[in-house]
Amino acid sequence: MNFNIERLAVAILLCLTFPVYSADVNPVIGGTLIFGRGGDSVGLDPAHEEDGESFKVCENIYDTLIRYKDESTEVEPALAESWESSKDGLTWTFHLRKGVKFHDGTPFNADAVLFSLNRQHESNHPFHNVGGPYIYWSSTGLADTVDEITAVNEYTVQITLKQPYAPFIYTIAMTPFSIVSPTAVKKWKVDFTNHPVGTGPFIFDRWDRNDKVVLKVNKGYWDGRPPLERIIFRSIPDNSVRLIELQNGSLHAMEFPNPDDLPQIREDPNLVVIEQPGMNVGYLAMNMDKKPFDNLKVRLAINHAINKRVIIEQLYQGMGIPAKNPIPPTMWSYDDSIEDFAYNPEKARQLLKEAGYAKGFKTTLWALPVPRPYIPDGQSLAVAIQSDLRRVGIQAKIVTFDWGTYLEKTKNGEHDMAMLGWSADIGDPDNFLYYLLSKTAAEKPAGNIAFYRSDEMQEIIDRARSTTNQAARIELYKRAQALFHRDVPWVALAHAKQFVIINKKVKNLKLHPTTWKYFRQIWLEE
Repeated sequence: MNFNIERLAVAILLCLTFPVYSADVNPVIGGTLIFGRGGDSVGLDPAHEEDGESFKVCENIYDTLIRYKDESTEVEPALAESWESSKDGLTWTFHLRKGVKFHDGTPFNADAVLFSLNRQHESNHPFHNVGGPYIYWSSTGLADTVDEITAVNEYTVQITLKQPYAPFIYTIAMTPFSIVSPTAVKKWKVDFTNHPVGTGPFIFDRWDRNDKVVLKVNKGYWDGRPPLERIIFRSIPDNSVRLIELQNGSLHAMEFPNPDDLPQIREDPNLVVIEQPGMNVGYLAMNMDKKPFDNLKVRLAINHAINKRVIIEQLYQGMGIPAKNPIPPTMWSYDDSIEDFAYNPEKARQLLKEAGYAKGFKTTLWALPVPRPYIPDGQSLAVAIQSDLRRVGIQAKIVTFDWGTYLEKTKNGEHDMAMLGWSADIGDPDNFLYYLLSKTAAEKPAGNIAFYRSDEMQEIIDRARSTTNQAARIELYKRAQALFHRDVPWVALAHAKQFVIINKKVKNLKLHPTTWKYFRQIWLEE
């Protein structure tokens, strides 16, 4: 399928919007980068994961058939040197790179691609039921869209679709669809998640749970040896502690600073702030499978009860803007004409009365246990929301769990109201709307943790992803945003900026529009 001019315009806009952190032509070889993050990975088998902390490590261990360009939502060759599609958009042919080896020394070829993708797609594959659900394969709609994946020869693979799927080529570049070593999966089975083997720029070395993941350089990487010798991902949940460790030299880079720490960070001559608009959304999902959240007036009342403007000012302090739509304003098709729900406690109380809850009700409010790109401090946000809800008669008890348990429980619908969010995997609205709001994604384990099931929304999303007409897709996605505003399965809270704080010795660390971070080009100044 031909690259269209609208997508080119979006790519150009992103490149103009996001600052470029330029590379040096003579990087220093060697050194260990210590990266401070807010939480540990859940697992390192990319096909089974769904969280950013897992993918952050996985994307440095594995390769996909194609990958995203630096600082762009466009794609370029990776394990596939080239690809083409049939005129009807149903058959995609990938020509694979020769001479590539997995970290365990076994060869990369078409059989490895078929193993990696068909274990997700084919229910009768011998490893389909090993290691848990394939969350992205299902929630992106590939499970229903892909017909079959076959090998033409040792270095050519074809993926045949049942119907056209507009964002297919961008979806297949996502980390969950990485190519894994069949030999390693067969050896470790369910424990492969703790012994990951890919073809990527770094090789898994060790994982001390809730402490650190250590990767070492793949000197024989097909795209050239990365400059770094080693990467250590350290898990430090407290934002302030991470900053102290960065300042004293125990870390080289960190994510998720406290907003009120930014002034002192900017004044530190040894630190550099890298920032850009984020393609993300943080939200409070109301579980529509549980009363009273099946009542539209209750959901509307909660939207009017929460003072987003004050929350953004106090908790984000310039690091975010209030959200009103389920997609960020940097995403094409965003409808700015939609009016957000005004903060109006009196109207909230009236809506609760009309819904039969004149005296309010008791519920639970699940708080994010780790900082995320879209919500930097879940506990503080929970306290603010709890206070706003109390003013209209809703008594919300704050609860939380460790990150992995939190994700497991919310995707299985154990919560009443729960904070979560989404950062773009691809620069397409489908990535937000299908995963977060489709009926398919409401099947447990769910990405749609509001358990919002709308035939009308499903029909719109399905039509939008099956046409390649950009103008038609824009109109459909605007309809989807209007429908979201009518049905209010969430309180859309905020779109946050991306921030990474680095020691000035760190060179060529780049943010990406989709927040995915590539470490293969980073180096440390001596």
